[in-house]
Amino acid sequence: MFIWFIISIVGMCFMVDLHFLSVEHLKLQEKFGKEKGTKIGDILGLVSGWGFFLFWFGVWLSPQQRFIIPIIENLVLKIPLINLSIPLTHLLISIPFIIIGAWFGIGSVRETTLKVAETHRAEKVISSGLYSVIRHPQYLGGILAHIGITILLSAFLSLLTSPIIILLNFLISWKEEKELIKEFGKEYEDYKNKVPMFLPKLRERVN
Repeated sequence: MFIWFIISIVGMCFMVDLHFLSVEHLKLQEKFGKEKGTKIGDILGLVSGWGFFLFWFGVWLSPQQRFIIPIIENLVLKIPLINLSIPLTHLLISIPFIIIGAWFGIGSVRETTLKVAETHRAEKVISSGLYSVIRHPQYLGGILAHIGITILLSAFLSLLTSPIIILLNFLISWKEEKELIKEFGKEYEDYKNKVPMFLPKLRERVN
């Protein structure tokens, strides 16, 4: 029963390793030359990004025990075509998480472009829009969506592994920042000092 879930978690961890390699742009260019190194980094970025996302789907959708938030648990929305029953409480709680998560995710891609989001290779430091509020809106959006989808599907194992999901997103963000400092130096360090990683400040914003 748990084999697909285990495969999904292991797959996500493996994709994080690939992601680490994909963002080492200077190292890849030094080893393979600028043009070839850039292409290798882009390919690794595409594979790790989409692979991570697909394995994340596996965490949500793999067979697992279900949980119920006991508030109005007797009210259930049934979807016959996919044999899914969603407690109304879970639906009401999950919708804000999913909507806000999607807003962060889509908004971050609009600021950076889809190419940068897929390959993890930035041409400049982005500090406008959502990036003036937090440094990693795309990953925050993913975490919020994870919480929402987990509650929506009542996925017990997905709920239990939420700390791992948060840790993996933190590690990806940490590695990206380490490489961005190498690429952009003081410009990115100044941005990093002004803007929080995931939790926005209430007043201060980058000008």
